[in-house]
This record gives sequence, C-alpha cells and structure tokens, in this order.
Amino acid sequence: MNRLDHIDWEISDGLLAYPDALERMDARQTAIRDGDARELIWLVEHPPLYTQGTSADPAELLSGRFPVFKTGRGGRFTYHGPGQRVGYAMIDLAARCKDVRCYVHALEGWVIDALAAFGVEARRAKGRIGIWCDTRNGQEAKIGAIGVRVRRWVTAHGFAVNINPDLSHFGGIVPCGISEYPVTSLADLGLSASMADFDEALRQSFPAFLDALAKAGQACNVPKQSIEKGEVANA
Repeated sequence: MNRLDHIDWEISDGLLAYPDALERMDARQTAIRDGDARELIWLVEHPPLYTQGTSADPAELLSGRFPVFKTGRGGRFTYHGPGQRVGYAMIDLAARCKDVRCYVHALEGWVIDALAAFGVEARRAKGRIGIWCDTRNGQEAKIGAIGVRVRRWVTAHGFAVNINPDLSHFGGIVPCGISEYPVTSLADLGLSASMADFDEALRQSFPAFLDALAKAGQACNVPKQSIEKGEVANA
C-alpha cells in the first residue's frame, strides 16, 4: 500500500467480489469518521455484475445475465466487470471540502485529466451523468460512470472507467438510465492502454484532484445544478 498526501492508495489484484467491496467500504468509512483510519483510494476490478443505485428504475434492468447488487451509491444501473477500472474513494470531506457538489466536480475532473493522458478529450455533459467523449466515428459515448455515497461527511464509491471491457455486457441494462448514447472504452477508441497505464495516469493527476478539493474547501464555485440528479446519495 502506498501513501499520497496522507491518503492510502491501494490496488487490488484479481477480481474482487462486490459484497466484499461494500463491506470494506462501509467499515472504512466508519473508521475514517472515527479517526481510526486514513483516507483511502482503492482501485479494483470486479467479475461481471450489475449494480443498482438509489435512483434506479427496475425497468432499466433488461437482462438477468449477471448478478444484480443493490448499493447505497447515487445513480441508476451500472455494469462492472473485467477490463473496467473501478475507483473507490473514501475521503473525509469534513477535513477537506465540506461541499458534495465540489467533491463530485473534482472527482469528475480527476477522471477527465487521467483520460487526457491518452489523448482522450473527455468531458462532462449537461443533463447526463458520467464522463463522455467522442468515438472514432464522431459519435458521443460514455466512457466513465460516477456514483457517490456520503455518510457523516466521508465519501464512498466513486468512478468506473472502461479500459478494455466486453462492451456487450452493458446490453443487459440501460446504463445510468441513458439509452440514447452508446458506451465506449479506451480499447474501443483504438488505444492499447493497460490497466497499469491508466492507474499511473490516475496517480499523476491525483495532486490536481487534491488541489481542487483544497480550493473548494475555501470557496466552492460549482453551481448547484452542475451535479446531475442521482449521482450522489447521502446517509
């Protein structure tokens, strides 16, 4: 386990069972809030599964092909599986930035900056949850998902970015409730980046994420409407 700015940074090998991830996040959130553990960035991969956020519409689950797990994060249905980097961020907002809007904005910015290292012009899209870019044929597509839970000002869950997953697995859901646009990945964009390559890009762009939180802690200038409905769940 490495440490960056007093934050633990961990990368798990193999495919992590989703219930195990939920259990550990819940315990770590409590420990951070009680002062018994440091903040944590935890990078994982899961076996194929669907997660159901607090705003999910049951009609958007189109297939029972993979297990479905209810989760306390904001958002709707999301796919996780091999070839997708899932980042769980357990950050103490009470100490860094007591504004959920600015935290989500900074989290999105971190993912966008990491993707930029591969020449991907990723962006936010007004009215749509997630991280977006253009495919090789110019079509707008979703390359990353955002879903956050905040409990006693400590965050959990985070982001999922498609590196080289089987994109057909997304066909069992309406990803994040948005049916008009496809999903894409670095591999689909013609980029041969590995999971380790993307992890390094996350590490390199991490200081900018912390700087954004520090600035937000002084004054958050993110408009209320900039955080899309359903991205965040509070408990």
